[in-house]
Amino acid sequence: MSHTISLAEIAAMVVEPSAMQAKIMLAALQQAGVGMVKHTTHGAEAMAWLQAHPQTLVVSAFHLPDMTGAELIAQMRATPSLLTTPFILVSSETRFSMLDPIRQSGVSGILPKPFSPDQLRAALNATLDLLNLDESLEDAGFNPEILRVLVVDDSAIARKFIRRVLSNLGVQHFFEAENGRIAAEMLADTAVDLVVTDYNMPEMDGQALIEHIRTQSWQKSVPVLMVSSETNSGRLAAVEELGVVGMCDKPFEPAVVRSLLSRLLATG
Repeated sequence: MSHTISLAEIAAMVVEPSAMQAKIMLAALQQAGVGMVKHTTHGAEAMAWLQAHPQTLVVSAFHLPDMTGAELIAQMRATPSLLTTPFILVSSETRFSMLDPIRQSGVSGILPKPFSPDQLRAALNATLDLLNLDESLEDAGFNPEILRVLVVDDSAIARKFIRRVLSNLGVQHFFEAENGRIAAEMLADTAVDLVVTDYNMPEMDGQALIEHIRTQSWQKSVPVLMVSSETNSGRLAAVEELGVVGMCDKPFEPAVVRSLLSRLLATG
């Protein structure tokens, strides 16, 4: 059986220019049980540390002296050794245009300032879910290895993040598409057990893809999970009416996907 990483074994790097905010964040992480916590004020300093310690959890503010949190995670995801390094944003920033690139980059959580212990715990639990293999489905008598999953997202990083979450749950067979049109073409001759799709994509968005599946595809009943940063309630309601097995925000908690797969395997 594989070793399970605990919070006590995690090292966290807090990137926060405010001494007061950094003190609060350091104390909260230590109280939550994180083993080692370090602090820096600049994104470049964090990147230098991460080059030598790629498995460090990064807990960063959005506004830094030398870059934004979005630019920091973009640099991390552009570095092969940091592609899967866990990242939590702590910020009072609420603008969709500012936060969406971070959501798309695969993060464990986006926390407000101030955040509650429960909010931090949820983000840390999501981090552990990303770091550890989850054998609960197999232990329950299910076989996630049989699932064939189509992941649809115009962000290659987002697709990799979704695959990582599902792989940790035991899923092994994946197909990928960068928009709904390509996914629809693949579904014409490729049988799948689950479609995981974003909403906002070029050429054919997630809603149009689901409409195609439900009305034109020979796989009309395939379960569809939407994982998206879309916030328009009217659009999301229209998608829900088309028939989805779940809707998750970005970033999403792996526990939500675990529950979904349990239901799919129980009825499959």
